[in-house]
Order: sequence, then C-alpha cells, then structure tokens
Amino acid sequence: MEALQKVFKTLSDPTRVRVLALLEQEELAVQELMDVLGMAQSRVSRHLAILREAGLLRDRRDGTYVFYRFEVPEEGPWRETWELVKQSLEADPTRARDRAALTQVMAARADRTRSFFDAVGPEWDALRKVFNDDALRSRALTRLLPPGLEVADVGTGTGILAQELARLGAHVVAIDHSPRMLEAARAKLEAAGIEGVDLRAGEAHALPLDDQSVDAAFTHMVLHYLPSPAEAIREMARIVRPGGSVVVVDFVRHEHEWMRQELGVSWLGFDASEVEAWFEAADLEGVVYETQAARSGSRDLPDTFIASARRRA
Repeated sequence: MEALQKVFKTLSDPTRVRVLALLEQEELAVQELMDVLGMAQSRVSRHLAILREAGLLRDRRDGTYVFYRFEVPEEGPWRETWELVKQSLEADPTRARDRAALTQVMAARADRTRSFFDAVGPEWDALRKVFNDDALRSRALTRLLPPGLEVADVGTGTGILAQELARLGAHVVAIDHSPRMLEAARAKLEAAGIEGVDLRAGEAHALPLDDQSVDAAFTHMVLHYLPSPAEAIREMARIVRPGGSVVVVDFVRHEHEWMRQELGVSWLGFDASEVEAWFEAADLEGVVYETQAARSGSRDLPDTFIASARRRA
C-alpha cells in the first residue's frame, strides 16, 4: 500500500505526467523541457527534483548540460500504473501539443548540426584532421570485410570513407543530410574515378533504405552530432540483414567543451555502457567495444572507441 500511495502521489500532478511521457520518448535537457512545456525553469526543475527523488529519472551529464530520461521501474506497481496513465494521456489534447513541440525541439537539434556542416562543406577534410583518426578508421574497416559487401556509410561527409570502402570492393550507399557535403563527396569521387558509390540525401534517424537491404552499416564520428544517437543505432540495425554488422566509431565521454564551439558537436562522447545498451535495444548481439587512446598533438583530444555488433539471425 505504501508503494502504491507513492505512485499515486507522484502521478497526481498532470505536469509530472507530461514530463514523464516526454522523457520516456526522448532524453532531454531542462531548457528543452522548458521549450516543450512552455514553463519557467524553476517549475520544470521542481518537477524533475520530485521525479528524481522518486527514483524515476536517469540523469546524464554531458559537459555543462544535464540530460534526463524516464525509465519505468521493473518492480512494484509502476509499470502497470504507468501503462494505464499513458492510455488516458493519449486522449488529452495536451499530449498532442507536447509531441508537436518535442518534434520542433528535436528538429532544432538537427538543424544546428546541419547548419554547421553546410557552412563548413568542403573544408571539412582539413578541419577533421583534429581527430587524428586515420588509423582508427582503417582498423574499423576491417570489421566490414570480406569484399563485395553492400554497405551503408551513414553520415558520409565528404565521402572519404566511402572511397576507401569502394576501393575494397564494396558497393556503398553514402548518406548525409548536408547538401554541401554531398556535393563535395560527389566531386571527390569523380576526381578519383571511383564508381560503386550511391550518394543519397537522408537523416540518420530515417535512413533512405529498405529493411534488411545491406550487409553492414557504418558510422564514423557521427553520433556526437546527432539529436538522438540511440535512434540512429536502431535505424542502422533496421537496414542490415540478419547476421549483418553495425559498426560505430566515436569519442569516449569527455569534457572538451571547445568541441561544441569549434566543431559543432552536440554530445561530448559516450560511455561504453550506454553504447552497449543502444546496441542491445536495437536487437543487436555480440557487442564488441574497444577504445584507443588519443594521440598527442596540438590539441588535447578525447579517446575514441570502435563498437560493433550483428543483427540477430
């Protein structure tokens, strides 16, 4: 009875229910919740404090930002009660407004990244040298062998990786959301005389490929630019055939705030545990995760990782 009373007390406030519904759908920062709910920071923070005290929220610090996520407790009366509350919420017009506002917030995340890459365009090859990642990229490519694979290069940029994959004998679908990046990739491929690369405009959360249509999906230093990395992992898992590979290269979690301003990143890297959880939630198995220490250079850089897994047969 005590546990049930705690559930009812927590869910008695309509705003807290709205917050939980939003945070079950997306991981959000306080400012983003303010934008969706149209409320002042003090009010949003007060509700978050109550929900956190109830043990309903998982918070994650990303540099100077804190993001919150609602995970329904497995034990006690929470799961059944929350399912009933959600069913009732679906008939509330406020829920529809919240969803529309959340779509705008997530689109704003994506627009910030798109604007950065449209501004950078062909100069990205020079800028990306700060990553010192040529060796890591080559090691990651070995995860995609043998030759002859159909591979999706998600977030292809100027097509450097697509070129390498095509040279290895793969047929590549190279996807990017920036028109300028795709123009630069097309020019680079034509100059190199490389065929077998299909350039397509598309978003990582809605890849322009059919279900189970490629042997492998690869994304290299892209997750930290995406509004929802977990959704991108799910999309890559969707397009690979059973037994096919999903390979991700990115930064280990770090505190290098300068990367937000100079490189336009949205996230300051990722923990192994959350990357592995994203893979498992996407129904991928056999997760292999390895890190590589940053090489010394003119800038203090974070460590990087390669994570791979296969779609269940």
